[in-house]
Amino acid sequence: MFSIKGLRGRRFVTAVAATVTAGVAVGTFAVTANSAPEHAEAGRHARPTVVLEHGAFADASSWNGVIDELRADGYPVVAAANPLRGPHSDATSLRSLLGHIKGPKILVGHSYGGSVISQAATGDPDVKALVYVAAFLPAPGETALGLTNKYPGSTLPDALDPVPFTNPDGTTGTDLYIQQDKFRHQFAADVSRNQAALAAAGQRPIAQAALEEKATTAAWKTIPSWDVITTQDLNIPAAAQRFMAQRAHAHTTEVAASHSVAVSHPHLVAGVIEKAARATTR
Repeated sequence: MFSIKGLRGRRFVTAVAATVTAGVAVGTFAVTANSAPEHAEAGRHARPTVVLEHGAFADASSWNGVIDELRADGYPVVAAANPLRGPHSDATSLRSLLGHIKGPKILVGHSYGGSVISQAATGDPDVKALVYVAAFLPAPGETALGLTNKYPGSTLPDALDPVPFTNPDGTTGTDLYIQQDKFRHQFAADVSRNQAALAAAGQRPIAQAALEEKATTAAWKTIPSWDVITTQDLNIPAAAQRFMAQRAHAHTTEVAASHSVAVSHPHLVAGVIEKAARATTR
């Protein structure tokens, strides 16, 4: 058992709601966009590839609505499968995918996925913008847990369901899930009951240690950033999101939404991503 005061001791999780591709995310796969222009101005320029990184308690399917919007506007999209083991190893995995994608890219992270893109994009000249969606923007030395605890408001600890695991090499750890009967209230309150139930059943756990691992780099210090802040978030308090966004000088959009904003407000999220793309890849 753990609580936020130190996970809050040991019982918190970064969360969230969903991040998913337009299909089942086993490994990573790309969804190639159509060529329909969104705006005449945007149509004159090659569109960057949008790479989506989901967070805890989700998979690539949580991005489905956002992917539909982006594809309709002509953007190539790839939704990565996040291992959810730790920012360093997860960023290494994402960098492998980024290296395979040619041309300019917009990197998008939801929740814990923000910690991952902040490391993965460091030093990559092809990443033109970072978009954070109800996400962590840690500075070097900070952890997801510490940033959550910086302000009151998260109710995640009491919703967690910890599951011990053993690795093939004999080392052990704890995976964190959200209890299925608390899933909708905790991070998808503005999502339909049926959608929330499906997401709860298909959620992917995050290693507890991932929430306590310190960031080593912060790509938002050198790459233009955009941020969707969710004011009804029960995972990452809105005050914590604002603090991180302001520190990063991010272009912010606030919305009265749950942590699962990519599911409940896909048009808004896609719109912010496209603003970032137009502003940085002309």
